[in-house]
Amino acid sequence: MAFRLARTAPEPKWHGVDNLPTFILVGFLAQLIDGTLGMAYGVSATTFLLTLGVPPAVASASVHAAKMATTGISGIAHYKFGNVRTFLVKRLVVSGVIGAVIGAYLLGNSDARIIKPVVAAYLMLMGVFILLKARGHVPGEDDVRTHIVPLGLGGGFLDALGGGGWGPIVTSTLLVRGSHPRFTIGSVNLAEFFVSVAASATFVSTIGLSYWTAIVGLAVGGAVAAPIAAYLCKHVPTRFLMNVVGVLIVLLSLRTLYVVLFLR
Repeated sequence: MAFRLARTAPEPKWHGVDNLPTFILVGFLAQLIDGTLGMAYGVSATTFLLTLGVPPAVASASVHAAKMATTGISGIAHYKFGNVRTFLVKRLVVSGVIGAVIGAYLLGNSDARIIKPVVAAYLMLMGVFILLKARGHVPGEDDVRTHIVPLGLGGGFLDALGGGGWGPIVTSTLLVRGSHPRFTIGSVNLAEFFVSVAASATFVSTIGLSYWTAIVGLAVGGAVAAPIAAYLCKHVPTRFLMNVVGVLIVLLSLRTLYVVLFLR
């Protein structure tokens, strides 16, 4: 059904080139948040597209197409500013790509809303743990090296299936386990580029891509914001960064639970 909707959905009124500045602004703000905190580009951009009536499969495909540009520039910027742990990126890329391909392929045959309450509840707990950890002590230069592969697999799968979630799932889990915020955010952002490419390639081979005004606008806005966000990530105090990340995760999770449980 999702494949059929993606191909036959009527062209919305906002599809014209006149709305390009709006998508550029959305892409800029979404990437500014994502590049600084390690999450929320996909969630923010996908939510905006869905409110305009874009079918879920098309929204996810469009956002992932735009993320190829934004995450690529963001990843390079984080690497340049020294925010990357190479061993972490390698493990996340392999498992994340596999998960993204599976998730994108199943999107057309599955109802992603079924899994959203579970993911939202999990993320809300992660946000609370991060806030508690920030109040207790600031993580040091710890390198988390265990259970990275299954984390990347689950993050990539849910990201492609729900149009966003790689950052909230992977970043929040690593932070809870004691990974340093700066290097976690930089490494997760760089790995996300490869995950986005894998998801986009799968979408192209199944439902194709449409709504190019949204794709181009989101990509351009995100590309402009990416180096700015990477710079902010390096200079924002660790304790403050963890508090912001925790609050953001809790708020996004509460919103998801409200929509799924009360607005169906």
